[in-house]
Amino acid sequence: MLIHVKDQQTSDSSLSEFEELVLSADLCQAGLIEVPLRFPVPATFIGTGKLDGVRQILEECEAELVLINRDISPAQERNLERLLGRRVMGRTGLILEIFSKRARTHEGKLQVELAQLQHASTRLVRGWTHLDRQRGTSGRGQGSFGGLGGAGETQLEVDQRLLQARMHKIRGRLERVRRQRSQNRNARTRADVKTISLVGYTNAGKSTLFNRLCDARVYAADQLFATLDPTLRKLNIGGIGPVILSDTVGFISDLPHTLIEAFHATLEEVRLADLLVHVVDASAVDRLEQIDQVNNVLREIGADQIPQLLVYNKGDLTGDIVSLERDISGKPVRVRLSALTGEGIDELLSAIGSLLSEHMLNLDLVLNPAQGAMRARLFSLGAVNSERVDENGCSHLHLHIEERKLRQLAREYACPSVLDMATGANPMDGISMS
Repeated sequence: MLIHVKDQQTSDSSLSEFEELVLSADLCQAGLIEVPLRFPVPATFIGTGKLDGVRQILEECEAELVLINRDISPAQERNLERLLGRRVMGRTGLILEIFSKRARTHEGKLQVELAQLQHASTRLVRGWTHLDRQRGTSGRGQGSFGGLGGAGETQLEVDQRLLQARMHKIRGRLERVRRQRSQNRNARTRADVKTISLVGYTNAGKSTLFNRLCDARVYAADQLFATLDPTLRKLNIGGIGPVILSDTVGFISDLPHTLIEAFHATLEEVRLADLLVHVVDASAVDRLEQIDQVNNVLREIGADQIPQLLVYNKGDLTGDIVSLERDISGKPVRVRLSALTGEGIDELLSAIGSLLSEHMLNLDLVLNPAQGAMRARLFSLGAVNSERVDENGCSHLHLHIEERKLRQLAREYACPSVLDMATGANPMDGISMS
């Protein structure tokens, strides 16, 4: 049974998102009750008068679980379960259930378990207490051999101790994962490899776009939180060379803080990226609200200052024409495309190359046959627009390449003439879309 609490701040799209969360958790909806609420009741969140009607409806439809589209306190959850005679779950608990079904990698399972334990730590109740005299005695003093040493460790305290020990162990494992990721990032930094992170609201099409760009086979489906585990792949950008593209977990309105803390190792890839590709579902009615929600999460994890490129996806549903929009200075700010059909991918790659490059050059370069290694490197970077070979075997190349990358190659292959050409070349502000 779904209980949708409505107040002045509740948007029309929140109900549809609530129902999609239920479907993503593989639950069968028995019914929906909309409850207008001005102020939450401290003990039960919902007024007792409305609870009587809810209890009657539950008995008629025989629903086994009650879901509330709000975060409720542990005390409110216990009181509702006692009054309704059913298990009650808030919004955070529902999202955690979905995450537990989606996690596939070892790291993802650890992160979900940590979030679940953090959520459960505030919801432990006093259980059976027959261990309350298990504390050992010193063997001296009154009543020592009678075993009357006083109250020992209760079951609640045992549960708390075991839960804290498990959380400490998981945090240690995730810390090792974080150090490994940090080492990988340092290696990429030394190799001058840039990193791009796909971010966006859940079900905006990030994984579909990731598969299209990298020819990957990441699980993608029309459901909330279809992808949970982070994935990194290599992507070649013309004139810049290989970059690392990462697909991350989708965001949602009022993302629980326990999830942000548990997924710190994953979200660190976003915080330390060189460019964020913010994927937006162009067909969503509340897309502007979704953009704000994503930016709020980015601000919370300290990633709001990273350069960002907006990508309006699902153009096949909206009928939008593929386009690349620039600001007054010529900097790409928005791309409209369809990740499903592939239309607009070239415009996206051009925009990414323009944002990642500091100084692009258009120039002609002549390499003799002995400089074949440098020629192959230029082709691997995607910097060669055209090539002509003369009768002496020399390669006449027309290049579109980042100045910093060209200088790096000139030093690596000991070609001082290339450095002179880089200095005298005509710079371009960005990649020409023509």
